[in-house]
Amino acid sequence: MLGTTAGTPIEIWFQDEARVGQKGTLTYVWAPVGSRPPMVRDSRRESVYLFGAICPDRAVGAAVIMPAVNTEAMNAHLQEISTQVAPGAHALLVCDRAGWHATSKGLRVPANITLLPLPAYAPELNPMENVWDYLRSNKLCSLVWNSYQAIVQACKQAWDFLVNDPDRIRSIGTREWACVNL
Repeated sequence: MLGTTAGTPIEIWFQDEARVGQKGTLTYVWAPVGSRPPMVRDSRRESVYLFGAICPDRAVGAAVIMPAVNTEAMNAHLQEISTQVAPGAHALLVCDRAGWHATSKGLRVPANITLLPLPAYAPELNPMENVWDYLRSNKLCSLVWNSYQAIVQACKQAWDFLVNDPDRIRSIGTREWACVNL
């Protein structure tokens, strides 16, 4: 791997971003057959982007909440991930091929991180998609936020809920094919 020496511990991290906001998605709930339980749904359009990454092996995560998705936001997220990588280790960061991940113009990848892009159109290979499904189904559903700051606070609480449960990170994020056996 670029920038590593023999014997350097390797951590596999998965990264993605999700839009969270007032214009939400449908959430399914248990209800008697034939009934249609009422659920709140906000039609306003204010939102934030939650950039998240997990390392299932160490059961840790790193996130930043940003107003937009762009290279500047990705740089902030890479810096946050870099601080969470174990001292002396190198992170292999698996990410999709979004434009702000691959741009050489302005993207600053820390020395302890190497980006590994997923194949195009293969989101099922990224466990972060499952993390977003879990958070949207359990912490970010059926809510109406009154302000931008309320959305930010809800994202922070949802992410804190996830990273404070190491077993959940391992359960959602572990993939047999994503192991380093040296």
